[in-house]
Amino acid sequence: MIYLNNGATSWPKPSCVYEAVQACLTGTPASQFRGGSDILKKDAEELCREKLGKLLNIGDYQRIFFTSGATESMNTLLCGLDFGEEGQAVLATQTEHNSVLRPLMNQSVKNTHPVWLVPCGNDGAITEQALENTLKKATKTTGKKPSAMIINHCSNVTGYIQDMKMAADFAEKNNLLLIADISQSAGCIPVDVDGWNADAVVFTGHKSLLGIQGTGGFYIREGISLKPLKYGGTGRNSQQLTYENGDYEYEVGTQNIPGITGLLAGTEYILQTGLDRIQKKEEMLMELLYEGLKKIDGIQIYGSPEGRRGPVLSMDFDGLKASDAAYILESGYGITVRAGLHCSPLIHQAMGTENGGTVRVSISWFTGEKDIQAFLTAAGQIAASLKR
Repeated sequence: MIYLNNGATSWPKPSCVYEAVQACLTGTPASQFRGGSDILKKDAEELCREKLGKLLNIGDYQRIFFTSGATESMNTLLCGLDFGEEGQAVLATQTEHNSVLRPLMNQSVKNTHPVWLVPCGNDGAITEQALENTLKKATKTTGKKPSAMIINHCSNVTGYIQDMKMAADFAEKNNLLLIADISQSAGCIPVDVDGWNADAVVFTGHKSLLGIQGTGGFYIREGISLKPLKYGGTGRNSQQLTYENGDYEYEVGTQNIPGITGLLAGTEYILQTGLDRIQKKEEMLMELLYEGLKKIDGIQIYGSPEGRRGPVLSMDFDGLKASDAAYILESGYGITVRAGLHCSPLIHQAMGTENGGTVRVSISWFTGEKDIQAFLTAAGQIAASLKR
């Protein structure tokens, strides 16, 4: 099988990840602050925070909190942040994943802080002009300046990498909380949380960080008010039932220690391999993919332009539904891709693919040139068959 669905979950994982998870599962269970074997669990969690801080440039890595993934992390932030005065808008981009859009549209934040969407180009690009226009419209309509901006660093549909320096400068100039979704970029594209002066970032562990499903987390800057989404036991201060001073705890209940241990192993693997090496190889593979697809008549490419490419692109075959194309690739060629809207419905309006979605091809460090060539051969044969 040729696996080209790494934008959903990366596979395979490095052997060290499998080994770390198995060792954790077969070893004596450890629970932080709860017993004599605390040190095993504490070390894994704290070391994982430290390694993630190094990879993502988060100096205050103690402010990284683990969750089940980006969805829980984003719900925690969007349902718990103080977005200022009632009526102040929250800006989000048209490229966002449903883990952003659904909390915004379904939770109480929408009732007090209207959501304004920043339009993107058909490649997923967010421009400074689009940000300026949306901010002005929101301010004029509500009578108040927006309080926050959420931006997806790398599109999980087109692979477009946003200009985060521009976005960070815009947020600072307009006194906006900056929340970045790095789910698609962490582990394969340089992330500079401190350089962006981001107030919060959300990540998932099972994509390019090479961990397993059910892992991820968020970082939130010291001093930002965030009410927890969940309350429960932590093993600390067990007699304290309320947080009257606002000194909340965000990791409650029994944590996913095998998952965090695997995430630690994946993060260490990336650091040892070198993020620059990973990015360089993936850029080379994506160049092969783009150039190969351009030569095939009957294929529409929706990926990002040269220079701002992540390890993801979307495409379609003329005259063939995306879902049918994915079925043919898997059943006829043993190639796994993904078809549909990819949980990011609004970007498809910009692309004109809102009805059937796209075929998404996504690679990883473990993808080989032969995998790309096999896909291009299959795509060429499918496109040719549609012309008969």
